[in-house]
Amino acid sequence: MTAELSDVDPFDLPEWLGVCDVTWSADSGVRSGHDVRGCLVAEDHELACDLIAVDSAWPEPVADEATRVRAHQAWRHGQVHLVRRADRLTLAVPGAGFTADLVLDALSRLAKAVGASADHYTARLRIGTERSR
Repeated sequence: MTAELSDVDPFDLPEWLGVCDVTWSADSGVRSGHDVRGCLVAEDHELACDLIAVDSAWPEPVADEATRVRAHQAWRHGQVHLVRRADRLTLAVPGAGFTADLVLDALSRLAKAVGASADHYTARLRIGTERSR
């Protein structure tokens, strides 16, 4: 069964994401699978923000078909599809897993969505261990 994912409008996100220097820190390793937990931090602000690879389907799909389509459409147009999952902002990214480059690309697209320059975003990654597929 897929997790409950609801669309998020970037205009509903906190203003500080577009005006402050923001750091996204991973709580789990980027090579550990389709779900990377993390947090956006700037000055005195903090917002839980995860990454989910929407094409992962084993042992069960992580996203419904409509969410997968919206994620792929957004990506094709240089954007990232934003969803809420269990009260956490989540970047829905095409694919079945993550690399450092893919994480950086997703965060760059988040910066664009909130009207910020990617130059004001920093990423702290955890390497993690690759899971056998």
